[in-house]
Amino acid sequence: MRQWNRGIWLVAALAIVALGALGGVALAGGSGAAVKKKDVKIGSTSLGTVLVNSKGFTLYDLSVEKKNHFICTGSCTSTWHPLHPRKGKSPSGVGHLSVLKRPDGTKQIAYKGHPLYTFSGDTKKGDVKGQGFMDVGTWGVVKVKKPSSTSTQTQTQTQTTNGYPGYGY
Repeated sequence: MRQWNRGIWLVAALAIVALGALGGVALAGGSGAAVKKKDVKIGSTSLGTVLVNSKGFTLYDLSVEKKNHFICTGSCTSTWHPLHPRKGKSPSGVGHLSVLKRPDGTKQIAYKGHPLYTFSGDTKKGDVKGQGFMDVGTWGVVKVKKPSSTSTQTQTQTQTTNGYPGYGY
């Protein structure tokens, strides 16, 4: 009888280890894994593939603004909201992001040196109501190329690699 109990415990222990390993594989696949919040992502709009913020709202830049040369200050920022980085974090999500110091001392995320903004007139994901808006310059969506499916496929393969050891039987 003792021999039989030891066998059951061994099978139960192996089942628990196997289930734990399978749970780890499922988490690595993405559905329950902790995902780093991305400040800037790629999204689709009626104007094509553009940069969007973490909530999916379209990002814009002003044609006459460049690194350390801000035009949208004061009351302008109530219509055009500067994209601020999370406190103590570097911006993440796509390449070519940096942080600029605004004239009021706050920090703003930039793409290729151009400060990024959301538009107060955009009320849902995919809105592009600020496109072509003119004041001292022209406001435009920040268009980008879609990532290639090859890099997405490689990334998926890397994330789903089976890492649990074989048991040799």
